[in-house]
Amino acid sequence: RPGQRALQEIRRYQSSTRLLLRSAPFARLLWGLGHAGGFWGTPSVFGMQAAEAFTVRLLEDAYLCSLHARRVTLFPKDLQLARRLRGLEGGGI
Repeated sequence: RPGQRALQEIRRYQSSTRLLLRSAPFARLLWGLGHAGGFWGTPSVFGMQAAEAFTVRLLEDAYLCSLHARRVTLFPKDLQLARRLRGLEGGGI
């Protein structure tokens, strides 16, 4: 069926707790970008990975909101609801 492979990949990534981008390739990417405009140290790499983890978890929550509304498509209002339920309006975690 169309989309079956994509759904399998989504389920696989949702069931894992690791980051989508591994540390070493991500650090090499940032190091390569650092030559163009600045320096990326180890704390910067960890900060970027924390931002990735935060974004992935927020999108997971937003997708659950869309499923609760019996939709498959993720709408901006789903992200807004997930942020509101998590208490992220003030920028907190």
